Amino acid sequence: MKQKLILQQKLLQKLSPQQIQVIKLLEIPTLQLEQRIKKELEENPVLELESDSPQEEENIEVRDDADVDSDIDNDEFTYDDYYDEDEDIPSYKLNTNNYSKDDVHVDIPFSVGISFHEFLIEQLGMVSLSEDDRLLAEYIIGNIDDDGYLRRDLLAISDDLAFNLNIEVSEDKLYTILKIIQDFDPPGVGARDLRECLLIQFSKKYKGENDVAHTIVTEFFDEFTKKHYSKIQSRLELTDEELKDAIDHILKLNPKPGSSYSNPLNKSNQHIVPDFILEIVDGDLALSLNQRNVPELRINETYLSMLRALGENHKNKNKNKKEAVKFVKEKLDSAKWFIDALQQRQTTLLLTMSEIINFQKEYFQDGDETRLRPMILKDIAERTGLDISTISRVSNSKYIQTHFGIYPLKYFFSEGLQKDDGEEVSTREIKKILQDCIDNEDKKKPLTDDKLANILKEKSYNIARRTVAKYREQLGIPVARLRKEL
Repeated sequence: MKQKLILQQKLLQKLSPQQIQVIKLLEIPTLQLEQRIKKELEENPVLELESDSPQEEENIEVRDDADVDSDIDNDEFTYDDYYDEDEDIPSYKLNTNNYSKDDVHVDIPFSVGISFHEFLIEQLGMVSLSEDDRLLAEYIIGNIDDDGYLRRDLLAISDDLAFNLNIEVSEDKLYTILKIIQDFDPPGVGARDLRECLLIQFSKKYKGENDVAHTIVTEFFDEFTKKHYSKIQSRLELTDEELKDAIDHILKLNPKPGSSYSNPLNKSNQHIVPDFILEIVDGDLALSLNQRNVPELRINETYLSMLRALGENHKNKNKNKKEAVKFVKEKLDSAKWFIDALQQRQTTLLLTMSEIINFQKEYFQDGDETRLRPMILKDIAERTGLDISTISRVSNSKYIQTHFGIYPLKYFFSEGLQKDDGEEVSTREIKKILQDCIDNEDKKKPLTDDKLANILKEKSYNIARRTVAKYREQLGIPVARLRKEL
């Protein structure tokens, strides 16, 4: 094959470092933006906070001193008028924190408690086991999840022990130790599935009582989970009262025993900081960015002066000075890019959110979900002149605080459907009607998807049954059979 050189022209779209920085800043929420700014301040000495200006601090100090002097001159009374050297000062006023000698100030210890797994290890110490068996028990406890279940197979645990700890142990041996752990509190801990969890609680709580409920869990568990109560009733020949009493006893058991031992101090709750704040001022909607914890940045004048001084003596620059100039210039460019990226982020966020509010103005007045209009990313992209990907980045992980609650921006985007009269409505409005119908249904005879579709058709929403089923699943609502109650 003959080799040859060919010239070709290609159009390639590449993002500059500045554009990449803007994109990354645009997609992070306010809480992460604060951390990002702090990181940039630590890494770039050229950047500084607006509040760190030394001139402003000097002016403040001078103004404060002048005010103090003028106040002293204009005071009608002085400190000497009230102070008497002969007056004895109580000793307690001279003590630290204003405590007397008799007072004993003791810091109250604060305890966050122990975790669920530590609670199980504590109980393990009360059982007489050999060192090898105790090691196996600790390993099994380490595989129990926060709900209290051992969701790993004993054979897999045996393989892990062989590979990681070089311990050969049979599955039967692990099962024997597991039965010891299943006797711990809370009842049901260490179960491998829901059925075993309920049976363990039966053996501890009822101890031979409620044989009908025990039989249902043991022999008719599938029918119970699928709520085929008529099959259970016919096979066990139960009356309605007997069946209801047995089901009530089963429902009193805890399907997640680990959750019953939960320390609220050990929970990690996600803290939401709204990126936008929407208020009603004189009847009009006023939008603002949440910049309370986002500091204003500026470029340090000292480094600018240093760069000018080094630039003026460019003829007499040695290697070290050239490296200093290069370093300062790189940091200055980086600081300018970062400040410009923050300003561009602020402009883009405000522009996008303003168009969302204008599009959904009727909804933002009072927060009525039925007034939400169908809106997709393309609609806002056309109104703002921005790309759809930019709108997606703005709406991702962002929240807005309104007078009726805090909502994620993605909440306001939904598809649309046409009613029989031609009016276009949001799918969220349809989901709201579905939710209301299911909340108000007769739980003994819950509404099927066909009946829900007929109700919507009566309200001029011509929707197929499979679409109703899709919206119901999106709302996290089970089918009618699983919503049935005795």
